[in-house]
Amino acid sequence: MNILLTSPASLSSGNHKKEISSLVITLNQFHSLSDPAVKYLKEILFPVSFKKGELLLKAGDLCNHVYFIKKGVIRGFIKEGIKDITTWITAENEMVTSISCLDHRELNEENMQAVEDCDAYAISYSGLENLYLKFPEFNIVVRKILQRYYKDAEDRAFIVRLTNAETKYLYFLKRYSHLTNRVPLKYIASFLGITLETLSRVRKKISVQPKIK
Repeated sequence: MNILLTSPASLSSGNHKKEISSLVITLNQFHSLSDPAVKYLKEILFPVSFKKGELLLKAGDLCNHVYFIKKGVIRGFIKEGIKDITTWITAENEMVTSISCLDHRELNEENMQAVEDCDAYAISYSGLENLYLKFPEFNIVVRKILQRYYKDAEDRAFIVRLTNAETKYLYFLKRYSHLTNRVPLKYIASFLGITLETLSRVRKKISVQPKIK
C-alpha cells in the first residue's frame, strides 16, 4: 500500500487550519465537540493522499486507521476469482475504515481503492481510543456516524434484493446522484449486481434522467 503522508508542519498553517476547521464543522453536525477535544483532534490527525487506482487497504491486511475523506471517491470491493465485486462507494465528508478491524481487530475482507485522486485525514485506532477515553462527547459523534453507516448498509442490502435492473438503477440515481458522473459504469454495474451490458441498456432506455424528488 502506497500512502503519501504529509506532516502538518509541511503545510502552510493557514491551509492546514482551514482544512481541519472544515472537518470539525462536519463532526459538529453530529454532536458539538469541546475546545479541548478539537485541540486534541488537531494534534493526532495527519493528512494522507492516494492516487487514482491505489489501494488504501488490501484484503487480508489489518486496518490501523480511520480516514475522513476531504476530496475524492473511494470504493470497497472483493475478489471472486478474476472478478471484482464493488461492495460500497463513498466520497467527500465521509469516513472509511474496516469495521471488523475497528471493533474486533480481525483481518480485513475487502479491498479499498481510490476511484479518483483522494485527499484525506487519518487517525490511528489508538488515537481514536484515546479520544473516546479523554472526551466522552466524541463517543456520541462516532455513534451517530456509525448509525448513518448502518442506514447506508440497509440501502445497499435493499438494492441487492431488488430484481429489476431498471429499478436498481433508478434507486441508485435517487440515493447516490452525487456519484453518478464520477464513478466508472463498470463499478456502478458491479455495485448494483448487474452486468455492464445490462446497465448500458437501462441507461439508453432512460435517455432523459427522471426528476428525483
